[in-house]
Amino acid sequence: MHTNALFQLALGLSSPWQVARSEFDAEGFDGRGQLDLHIDFPRGSRFGCPECDAACPVHDTVEKTWRHLDFFQHQALLHARVPRVSCGEHGVRIVTVPWAREGSGFTMLFEAYVMLLAPQMPIAALARFLRVTDKRLWRVMHWHVGDARESVDMSQVRELVVDETSRAKRHSYVSLFVEPAVRGEDGEMERSARVLFVAEGKSHKTFTDFAVDLKAHGGAALKITDVCMDMSGAFQRGAAETMPQAKITFDRFHVMKLVGEAVDDARRREVKQHPELKGSRYTWLLNPQNLSSKGAQKLEGLSRLNLLTSKAYQMRLNLQELWAKASAEEARRYLREWRKWVVRVARRPTDPDAVWVLEKMRSLARTMRENEEGILNYFRARQTSGVIEGINSMVQAARARARGYRNPETFKTMIYLIAGRLRFQLPATH
Repeated sequence: MHTNALFQLALGLSSPWQVARSEFDAEGFDGRGQLDLHIDFPRGSRFGCPECDAACPVHDTVEKTWRHLDFFQHQALLHARVPRVSCGEHGVRIVTVPWAREGSGFTMLFEAYVMLLAPQMPIAALARFLRVTDKRLWRVMHWHVGDARESVDMSQVRELVVDETSRAKRHSYVSLFVEPAVRGEDGEMERSARVLFVAEGKSHKTFTDFAVDLKAHGGAALKITDVCMDMSGAFQRGAAETMPQAKITFDRFHVMKLVGEAVDDARRREVKQHPELKGSRYTWLLNPQNLSSKGAQKLEGLSRLNLLTSKAYQMRLNLQELWAKASAEEARRYLREWRKWVVRVARRPTDPDAVWVLEKMRSLARTMRENEEGILNYFRARQTSGVIEGINSMVQAARARARGYRNPETFKTMIYLIAGRLRFQLPATH
């Protein structure tokens, strides 16, 4: 088979496109070798108008070049005279070539390769591997993620899990709106969990932005029945303004995180008077059964000292029992008894440090009272932010590999790419 015919077959070209000639320079492209394939068409060929697809004569041509997948280890470039056709209805229009999207300097196969590798490695490293600039790769990714998101169907979204994740240092965050996995009546998985929307920041306005995006994809905020989130005032305000009919579940892991923070406040308060508390932070954050043998021994020794930290820790362990209750009513009774007990204990001390520490627990008890219904909704819907924690771990791993992202848009694009369950209109690369 003639070399040009072989390349034409490999590229999947159909009439009137054909490989007119091929050139290989072993010293080209910085001494690494370069293959140039020149694509052309016979005189008198007609092409479809991009507007109406009517077969039209060629008006003139424009020379263009695209980067293709490497030929072995050598860079491959496609060159073509791209025709502009003269349409009787739409005038002169440039045709779309079958091997590349309009405005791109890469073939579709090259872009498919980029989208395949991008979730697996830092874009800077991918740029070095492919021998292109990272800015060009980000343009490819932004375009395909944006194109894929346009066809996302959100008409059946009824449940949400919302949380924020850090984008960079100095309190830079994005908020993730995730649809948890959807199962049918038979228990079979219908849809895996997916990130629906990524909003910059973590204010109440992120809910408004999500509602607008949801509507653009066929959904409706007023059809959302359940939202699982933390107890931040901004999220509560956002949910109330955009989806007031939805039942709010305050995530159990965030509830326990608040109690854990109160225990750690106590440890920091006492460590000056009790140096033995140094290095014990993670001891107090875990349940006894999850400690190593060394950690368990350390906890037992510290517990004998009658520390305020020990009291706060015991309150945390008792609250942990809440989630094992069989029903919302049983949990309600237990939560109210826990609050009463915390308030009683907090009234006893006269020592300033003890008052300060236990006032933290009293404040936490008040927070539990004010948000009781949202906490107890867990026993109805059994929703948690576990799905987001899994997604967040993947996102932060990608962020760590990349050593951060320069701007929110690149970070958002990577999140959609990793966890958006998007369907890209790209040719197969394997």
